Amino acid sequence: MPFLATLPIIIILILMVGYRWGAARAGAAGYISAFIIAIAFFGASTKVLAYAHTKAILLSFDVLYIIWTAYLLYRVSDEAGAIEIIGEALRQLTSDKGMQAILIGWVFASFLQGTGGFGVPVAITAPLLIGLGFSPLAAVVIPTIGHGWAVTFGSLGSSFNALISATNLDAGYLAPSSALFLGLAALPTGLMVVHAANGWSAVKRLVAKVLIIGTVMGGTQYFVAVNLGLWNIGSFAGGVAGLVVGVAIAYWSEASQKHTRRSAPSTGGKIIDAKRLFIALSAYLILILFTVGILLAPPLFVPEIKKTLGEFAIQLSFPETITSAGYISPAGANKAIPIFTHTGAILLYSSAAAFVIYKRAGLYTKNAGKKILSQTARKMVTSSLSIVLMVAMAMVMQQSGMTEALAQGLANAVGVAFPFFAAWIGALGAFMTGSNTNSNVLFAALQMRTSELLAYSVPIILAAQTAGASVGSVLAPAKLIVGASTAGMEGKEGIALRAVIGYGGGLILFISLLTVLAVIFQ
Repeated sequence: MPFLATLPIIIILILMVGYRWGAARAGAAGYISAFIIAIAFFGASTKVLAYAHTKAILLSFDVLYIIWTAYLLYRVSDEAGAIEIIGEALRQLTSDKGMQAILIGWVFASFLQGTGGFGVPVAITAPLLIGLGFSPLAAVVIPTIGHGWAVTFGSLGSSFNALISATNLDAGYLAPSSALFLGLAALPTGLMVVHAANGWSAVKRLVAKVLIIGTVMGGTQYFVAVNLGLWNIGSFAGGVAGLVVGVAIAYWSEASQKHTRRSAPSTGGKIIDAKRLFIALSAYLILILFTVGILLAPPLFVPEIKKTLGEFAIQLSFPETITSAGYISPAGANKAIPIFTHTGAILLYSSAAAFVIYKRAGLYTKNAGKKILSQTARKMVTSSLSIVLMVAMAMVMQQSGMTEALAQGLANAVGVAFPFFAAWIGALGAFMTGSNTNSNVLFAALQMRTSELLAYSVPIILAAQTAGASVGSVLAPAKLIVGASTAGMEGKEGIALRAVIGYGGGLILFISLLTVLAVIFQ
């Protein structure tokens, strides 16, 4: 039975890695195989499958609500030229290659991952690095590595939201371990970025600055996600803090070498007007205001409005189900999905407000709104289909007892070594699907159940799952294709993968070792 339960995942792996199918096509094959196996071998009835698909619809909506609106906010900013303005400002700060890689390929890429994701950090920063004299290969490798630590709490927390929804556990229960693992992973990430940019000599020269910036970014993410409970802006806040500290360090370093902003070596760009830069940043300032105003309670002036809006939520109660093979799914309800105070709603409000500001500032061309919406829809359709299919497969497996059988088999196979392998399982899911979100949908329930069977801490194992998927997602061919396309390396993705695989593998190993230590000292 464990082998049959594993078959849908094996099929996806073979089709995506062996035959290079896209996530949507492979996901469809995995879903169909899970559906058939659930009926034929696990005794799933029509009732069991109906509830599984209802749960899949709810989980898909919860995840896609964030993904669509996060990309919408990115498109609103990008169409106005805001991303280019911010990137150009960073380019002018320093002539040091290592610091340029830190600011653009690590800090700025992490900031972009905080709100955009979906390959955006690499696609945006690779051309900026090439403009500064980096080779196309280095321009792809640097941000590919640099944004990995920020994926789970990036894209306004879409991957972490998937972890919550797939396990039906509270954010407050899961966030501390996940934020700790990923915050610590920021430190080796920064060192790897510097190494990829300028070798070991640069690492020795810039190690102190990397540790300061990494500590600030990781610490801010932890504080915001855990202490404030605003996990949906964890990576975004970390990126903002990193930009502030990184810019200050870069400016101080240049000044200490008797350079000023006016006399710094030209990088080919024009001096950025402060007012224009502030307008470019306005979308993200608005996002902070909306997030804090809506999610931090109580709001200053409109507590009743917030309370009323929060009552509009989707939550269904599900009865106990049992398959003919005897697997019981206990009664329970899905995680409530608040329509008007959801992270997706906050992103939607921020996108609308930012669009108005950019339009009044004259940053849009004719029909910009139509272009933004059409490009968002085009970009999101395929990735959304893959998520829906992966979610449906995961819910069918979970409701029919396939996940339980797989967990039993995994527990028996790896035993006490399971904490070491947990991060690699998450990374495998991200490599297969190109998505930390999809990996959490596929494997979170499995990891949770296996940790329960082996009596390991659930938050620690799930932290390994999502952190492994986060840093492992940098190896996904889908992401490398996006980055290579903007760096003039179309058709050379294999070269980029070979260059980045050592760094990515090192980060996954780092998460594995953290997991083992956390389990030992818990």
